[in-house]
Amino acid sequence: MKEIALLIHEDINLSTISGVLDMVRHTNRFLVESGKAEAFSVMLVGEKINNNLLYFPAQFTGFKTIDEINNIDLVIAPAFYGPPDLVMRKNKNLIDFIRNMYDKGAEVASLCFGSYFLAEAGVLNGKPCTTHWVAVDDMKRRYPKVEILPDMVTTDKDGTYTSGGAFSSMNLVLYLIEKYCGRDTGIWASKMFSLDIDRTSQAHFKVFEGQHQHEDQEIMRSQLFIENNYHLPISVEEIAGQTNMSKRNFIRRFKSATQNTPMEYLQKVKIESVKKGLEKTNFNISELMYKVGYNDLKTFRKIFKRITGLTPQDYRSKYCRRAVLEN
Repeated sequence: MKEIALLIHEDINLSTISGVLDMVRHTNRFLVESGKAEAFSVMLVGEKINNNLLYFPAQFTGFKTIDEINNIDLVIAPAFYGPPDLVMRKNKNLIDFIRNMYDKGAEVASLCFGSYFLAEAGVLNGKPCTTHWVAVDDMKRRYPKVEILPDMVTTDKDGTYTSGGAFSSMNLVLYLIEKYCGRDTGIWASKMFSLDIDRTSQAHFKVFEGQHQHEDQEIMRSQLFIENNYHLPISVEEIAGQTNMSKRNFIRRFKSATQNTPMEYLQKVKIESVKKGLEKTNFNISELMYKVGYNDLKTFRKIFKRITGLTPQDYRSKYCRRAVLEN
C-alpha cells in the first residue's frame, strides 16, 4: 500500500485536495470490489496540529503534523492561491519537509502551482517540470536549474512528478493510479472520472499576454512595437531599430528579458490574434491567417500547431461555441 502525505495549509486550492481524495478513495473501492487490496492510504499533513482546513470522514484519511511523519512513500504538494513569494515564506517548514522526505527516499509530486513547493525545495534541479501556464515565465526566472516544459500535462523523473494547471492536475493523479495499480485500473479510473488517460499536452489552454514582467525599458519598447504591428511584414532588423542596440545585442537582451527570441515572440503574438479570431468570429482560417501577416497556409498551420498543440480547425471546434453547435 502506498502511503501518501497530502500537504495542507491555509492557502491551498481546495479542489486539488478533494480531487485527489475522491480519485484515491474510489480507486481503493474498485480494487476491493475486484478482490484486490487497497492501493493507497492518504494522510492530510500540515504544519500545525489545528490546521483542520478540511474534514473528510472517510476511513483512509487521517491528520498529522509534519513532525509526526518520519517516513512516507509519496508527498503531494497541492495548488495554492496567492503571491508565490508570500506563500513560500509562510510555508518554509512544509518546503523543508518535502526536501527531507525526498532525501529519505520518498517520491514527491506537485499539482498545478504546487510545483513552486518542489522547485523551492530543490528537488527539481536538473529535472523536467510542468505547471500552470500562468506560472511558466515566473518559474523560469526563479528556478533556472529546472527544465520547465510548459506544454506537458505531466512529468515523471527520478521520483519527482509534476502536473499541468488547474484541473489538468488530476491527470497526474490518474497517471499515478495507472503506474502503481496497472493499466487496467488506470483505464477504469479514466472512464470513471472522464479523464483522457494519454493526454500529453496543455498547450491549447495557454493565453499569450506578452512577457512584460521585466525592467528592460528598451526591450519593452520593442515588444510594444511588435504587438502594435504584428500584422505587417516587420523584420528583426526593424524591431531592433526601435532600440539603441546592435541586432546581435538586441536579440540577446530580448531573449534574456522575455525567454523568447524576437521572431518567437512575433509568432506568438500573431497566433494569439488568430486564436481569438477562431473563438469569436466567422472569418475562415485563410482570412485570419492573412490578417496577421502569414501568406503560406502550410507554414501557418505548422506554426499554429507547434504553439497550441492543435490544428486551427481543431482549435475552432474546441473553443468556438458556434462551431460546436453546428457540429
